[in-house]
Order: sequence, then C-alpha cells, then structure tokens
Amino acid sequence: MSEELILLIGERIKSLRARKNFTLDQLAGKAAVSKSLISQIENNRVVPSLPVLLALIHSLDVGVKDFFEEMEDYFSNEHVIIIRNNQGTVFQKEPEKGLKYKRLLTKNILSQTIDIVLIEIKPGAARKKYIKTEAFECKYVLSGTVAYQIENNTYNLEPGDVIFFDGRVRHRLKNSGKTEAKLLVFYFFS
Repeated sequence: MSEELILLIGERIKSLRARKNFTLDQLAGKAAVSKSLISQIENNRVVPSLPVLLALIHSLDVGVKDFFEEMEDYFSNEHVIIIRNNQGTVFQKEPEKGLKYKRLLTKNILSQTIDIVLIEIKPGAARKKYIKTEAFECKYVLSGTVAYQIENNTYNLEPGDVIFFDGRVRHRLKNSGKTEAKLLVFYFFS
C-alpha cells in the first residue's frame, strides 16, 4: 500500500469521525477496535488491516465506494494537479488550540511521498510537547513570526524564511508574534 494512500485513509477516517461528531471512544465501541488503534490510524502511525478498515468505514455509516470516492482525484495519472483554495482538507494533528492544519496535496513521486500542508497558528499558540515525524520537513513562513525549537536550539523565523530539517529529531513550534502565522510545509517521506 502506498504511503500516499495511507496518509489519505487516516485523514479520511478522522475527517468523517469529526463530521459525525463521534469521539474516539464512540467509534472504537461501534467498530469493536481500540481507541488507541484508531488514534494511530488517524495520525498515520499504523496501517489498518482490511477487516479493521471495513469495520471503521461501516461504523462511520458510509459506504466503501463513498469512503474512497473523494480520494480518486489524488490517484489520476494527470501530469498537472491543481488544488483550489477551497479544496484542501482541514485536519487536527494535535490537541493544542490555535493550530490549524490544511492538507494541500499528497502525492507519490518516484517512490517517495510528498505531503504539502498549510499550518495556521493563532497568536500565542504553541505545540507544548516535542514531536517527531518520519519525514524530512521543509517549512516556508508565509506570514507572522514563528519560534521553532529543534532539540535544544530555537530558530526565530519571519516571512520569507525557510527551515529544513530531519523530522525524526524532536521539535515543536510557537507563534511568537501578535498576528496569525502561516507556514507552507513540505513533508518528504521515503
């Protein structure tokens, strides 16, 4: 299964669960799987088995065809992909308030997957815990100011600045300004 599809499946489950106002506990109960497993699937840490995926789809009161239908645009063989402003998928990556993630594109290119995300960070909002990802990360600051902590170093970024690093190193971010900050992020998975 391609990394691209895995990212989309986890996001689709999370999106449908939010749309149906199901908690992790509620969906876990309906699908007869653990809350932890659903969380790992939604955060792209685990690939669901086919029986688990079908149980989740059924528990979300959606048909299998409908579940995958919105993903078909990502799998066309077109050479040009256009994602319009209103077409990205908003998702929640962490519980902190004031951070908004919007997936713009996920595409498998030459056996590597690139995930492009827009992050909007309210003034004062921050990721409290350090995280790690299984990707190289390239972040371009569109607006606002951001303090990026990677291990024990802090990097203050302004509009037009780019930061590139190995996401397997612990990191976190914070809006250090008085206005909303926006970052265009490229995750490179191998």
